[in-house]
Amino acid sequence: MHVAAAHSAWVPPAGAKIDRIVEVLRETEEIELVLCRNEQSAAFMAAGHGRRTGRAGVVLVTSGPGVTNLTTALATANCEGDAVVALGGNVPRAQHYKATHQALDNVKLMETVTKFSQEIPHPDAISEVLTNAFRAAESIGRPGAAFVSLPQDIMVGPAQLRVLGQSLHTGGGSELDIAKAADTINKAAFPVMLCGMFASQPETAHELRKLLHTCPMPVVTTFQGAGVLGRNLFELFGGRVGLIHNTLADSLLDMADVVITGEVDPIEYDVDLWNSDRRDRKIVHLDLTPATLDNCYVPWVEVVGNIGQSVESLTALVRDRDSEELTANCQHLRKAHQDVAREAHATDSRNPVHPLRIVHDIQDGAKFSIYCDMGSHHIYVSRYLHQVCISNGQQTMGVSMPWAISAALDARDPGRWEKRIISISGDGGFLFCAHELETAVRYGLRFVHLVWVDGSLNMVKIQQMKKYNACEAVELGPLDYVKFAESFGAKGFQIREADEFLPTLEKALEMDCPVVIAVNVDYSQNE
Repeated sequence: MHVAAAHSAWVPPAGAKIDRIVEVLRETEEIELVLCRNEQSAAFMAAGHGRRTGRAGVVLVTSGPGVTNLTTALATANCEGDAVVALGGNVPRAQHYKATHQALDNVKLMETVTKFSQEIPHPDAISEVLTNAFRAAESIGRPGAAFVSLPQDIMVGPAQLRVLGQSLHTGGGSELDIAKAADTINKAAFPVMLCGMFASQPETAHELRKLLHTCPMPVVTTFQGAGVLGRNLFELFGGRVGLIHNTLADSLLDMADVVITGEVDPIEYDVDLWNSDRRDRKIVHLDLTPATLDNCYVPWVEVVGNIGQSVESLTALVRDRDSEELTANCQHLRKAHQDVAREAHATDSRNPVHPLRIVHDIQDGAKFSIYCDMGSHHIYVSRYLHQVCISNGQQTMGVSMPWAISAALDARDPGRWEKRIISISGDGGFLFCAHELETAVRYGLRFVHLVWVDGSLNMVKIQQMKKYNACEAVELGPLDYVKFAESFGAKGFQIREADEFLPTLEKALEMDCPVVIAVNVDYSQNE
């Protein structure tokens, strides 16, 4: 773990099957043990570390229910491309066949939700299995989740092993594919680039910006692809797409005769939502992995390999393009979609608060790292705010606070991460993870959690009303968010008027403890 650059291991209350590992880690200065309240949120924290840094976060759990409680978090990490290595205890190998306490086929269970799932068969194989787990999580294809089962007898026995390096180097796409991609882009009348989550990785984003300086074109991103464009290329930004084909950014994609997809996983935005009526147009697929062919997604050319290196080679072959018309289209759409929508509610003082009033008040994304849960609130946040971390693959509820706690843990080290951290959830998702406020208080962390309160599971409610003109099992009971936060040693605020929100947020961001701010929201205009 130390060689793999793991600085922390997230651990819920440990059982006897892993106590020897916990004891060794307790005496290891280089790796901090972070005690969490349950396995799912511990794995969310580890995955959040993986998403921010590109290096696998590590979660260590006991056997039986300790392992089964990982499934949602690991499925989420695997879909979202978050590097995480989960280590789960198991009974001694001699008891695998018995119906004994916490016996479980860990490997088979985790095969469905991870890229890599193996049990360590012998003490001398510890280094081999762990090295391959980290390779799978971080650097073979897209990042994701890896699981290693740890039989108790192996963890307490002697081992002879050597530390292995990862030694994986991926080159760019083939010269012929890159040349065909360049020719396709050069002949396009109205090319549009669609960028996914991994396009915002520093090396990739740097090369994409160089390409766009040479060959300007409109850029649309998925909800998870925020951060590709720098401020000096913002005039090319056409907005974000996801979940529903109803944004003005979608109209840019509809206009394109060539779409360049940069590291877009289909799970980020279903291809039948943006390409069902344009199956004849040409698609240039830029990705680390080959395309998964679909009735609505058959690329004209696939450039497969390290995308940063592929784009660097592509930039040398594309021709300069007049950006005036392309820029004008983007500016027009941005004005219609972003500025008008937010400014229309900039002084909206209604209570409950209109969602776009909240968005307006926190719109300067350069100030914050924003971690967003799943619900109606996430559509507003994803469409209008910059640099947002969300779950759009599994659309998992309960992720935002653990992600924020993970970021706040890193923020304790000067110079590593900014300290203005905001997590956002609805009142439906809040209690999925709110118990981790105790963890945040115990470690002296600083972040602000916003709860958008409407007393229902609103996104589900809207869908039920459209289908059946009735709703069931979506109405929630009340909660005193101020008292709830204070019971954990955090600070809580309840917003009574719209004009209270921004001053309260600014005050909360300066506090030396976790803060919960509850805002009653008006979702009546969602449809």
